[in-house]
Amino acid sequence: MGWTDERVEQLKQLWAEGLSASQIARQLGGVTRNAVIGKVHRLGLAGRATPARAERPRIQTVRRVARPRPAPMVQVPIIERDPVVDDQGRKTTVLTISDRMCKWPIGDPSTSDFHFCGHSPKVGSPYCDAHCVKAFQPTQGRRDRERDKDYRRYLANS
Repeated sequence: MGWTDERVEQLKQLWAEGLSASQIARQLGGVTRNAVIGKVHRLGLAGRATPARAERPRIQTVRRVARPRPAPMVQVPIIERDPVVDDQGRKTTVLTISDRMCKWPIGDPSTSDFHFCGHSPKVGSPYCDAHCVKAFQPTQGRRDRERDKDYRRYLANS
């Protein structure tokens, strides 16, 4: 269907009443919403103001408080002491050693002078205090690196 003078007048009237383009297209019949919009544009009909939306209340945002940063780790120097060890020990042999004696080997096993320390062992250890220091080296370096890596990862995610 074409745009007759009668249909154009009806379009102008419906447009002035505030109907939407799709509602006008339905009432006129035989035209699409886009055809109505195009004709309104070509006729230069005044555009209607879109209804103002109700303003949403603005929510006051609260400033986030920065997380407290942990104090930097202080490196405590490790004081290494050489334990006093009686190298002669109690000269315990394989045949005379018991669970209540330090099992630190002293000397060359292929010689007749070979023996074990024989002093009282540290609780839960096969060695006396002096030989525990020699036998068990602290894993301080690796532990420090792991802690530093975890600390850097924590700071990166903050």
